[in-house]
Amino acid sequence: MGNTVNKNIHDSGHDHAQCVADAIVTAREICDSRGSRFTPIRKRVLELIWSGHHPITAYEVLDLLSKESKKTVAPPTVYRALDFLIEEGFIHKLESLNAFVGCPDPEHSHQGHFLICQSCSIVQEISGNKLSGTLSGIAKDHGFSSKKTMLEILGLCSSCKDTE
Repeated sequence: MGNTVNKNIHDSGHDHAQCVADAIVTAREICDSRGSRFTPIRKRVLELIWSGHHPITAYEVLDLLSKESKKTVAPPTVYRALDFLIEEGFIHKLESLNAFVGCPDPEHSHQGHFLICQSCSIVQEISGNKLSGTLSGIAKDHGFSSKKTMLEILGLCSSCKDTE
């Protein structure tokens, strides 16, 4: 697999509703195949995270769920759902933002590498064995045994760069 970047989500042809629907169908299929429970709360948290290509914090998820249910949702409920979604590979946590984004390729185990626009907050996941191999090689050259690689590149997306 070569290096890839998700479709430019600023493109006029981007069908975001289809992104959300695909994420839910994929998560359900993966849970069924693994024998994992895709509960209604896990499904709803995943939908909220996929509701935009912008990172969303746990507190924002908590607030949205509480407003929807018209009652206070307990923080552990959200954190358990987030932990499950991360463990199953359906979402990634952006450490620099302490926020979450949907994973477009949960069927394949991979490291998280992200382009984060500092202007519009759009996040795009980039992937590729070449990139992961390079990062692992650098770590090895320094006598470091890497277990997990997260790379977050902050800058401007093509749309925001063009408007500056």
